[in-house]
Parts: sequence; structure tokens; C-alpha cells
Amino acid sequence: MEIAENTALVVVDVQVGFEDEAFWGPRNNPEADGNIAGLIDAWQESGRPVVFVRHDSDKPDSPLRPGNAGNGFKPYVEERRGRGSGAEVLVTKSVNSAFYGTPDLRAWLDAAGVRQIVVAGIQTNMCVETTARMAGNLGYEVFVPLDATHTFDLAGPWGSALTADELARATAVSLHGGGFAKVVRSAEVIAAAG
Repeated sequence: MEIAENTALVVVDVQVGFEDEAFWGPRNNPEADGNIAGLIDAWQESGRPVVFVRHDSDKPDSPLRPGNAGNGFKPYVEERRGRGSGAEVLVTKSVNSAFYGTPDLRAWLDAAGVRQIVVAGIQTNMCVETTARMAGNLGYEVFVPLDATHTFDLAGPWGSALTADELARATAVSLHGGGFAKVVRSAEVIAAAG
């Protein structure tokens, strides 16, 4: 794996509201937060660009809605913002893809000559997967360190349900097997960026 000097780390929706287990249900991968923090640190130490994405939900009952404490970044992310020597941007959105946010992520990446991105954050099968799929469709080389993401159990149609681990595996297979992204481990990405 080769990580370019201007590869952008896209940190998706690592917000306090996702700690609300009563709202979201059981989650997987308790190591995700430590792995996300490690990626941010590695990116900032190397001077690479970091994109912080925040979901501003328009649903009145969402813990992620603006004005709710849950809308803010988790403390370990908030304390890292602005600490790197590389470019940094905050993108806000109300849908799954960070490419449909403000400011325009694609324009920001293209202006910096970025062709490679690493997507980490919450939720694996929602905003992380959607952002990675769209990035792949837009022609970026995309890496998704699966261990730097997490999600929640989810009910589907006809009484079906999948656990958070099952959803994460499905995302990994869809992204990697479908050619949208290379699914990797955070330690591999950090080593390649070193």
C-alpha cells in the first residue's frame, strides 16, 4: 500500500450523539475510537490533510440534530481539531455522503490535488460506506480501515435483522469486492503513511 503525501483522511461523523445506546442500540468494535484517534494523530504529525465531517440531522428526534449536545464531536476528536500542520476543513451534511455537504468536499479535494482518501468514522454501513462508494465513483483511490469504523444492529424488512458485526462484514465485502475501496486495517494505513 502506498499513501501519497497529500492523501486526505476523512473522519466521518464521530459525534457524541452516537454514544446514545438507547437510541441506536448495540454497537460493534469498541476499539474504533482508539483507531480513529491514531489515524488523526498520524495524519496531523505527517502534515497530511484532514477532513472532519459532522452530521447535522434534520430529524427532530435525532441525537445528532444541531443545538443538541450530541451534535458535537466526541472529545478526542474535538481536542485534535486544528492541531495539525496540514490543511484541515470541516464539512457539514444532513445526508449520508460527505460529498453532499458544505463546503463542497470534491472541490476542496480537487483544489488540493488529492486523488487518494482514507475514510474512517461512524456508521460503517451508512455514512462511511456511502462516502467511500461515492468517492470510488468519482475516481478517487479509497482506503477504508474497517477497524476505525463502527455501527449498530439494524432491523430490515420482513422481520429480518443484522448485528453490527454482520453489517460491518457486509460493508467490507461490498466495498472491497465491488471495487469501490480497499478495505484495510488502520495499522497498515498508519505504517504506509509513516
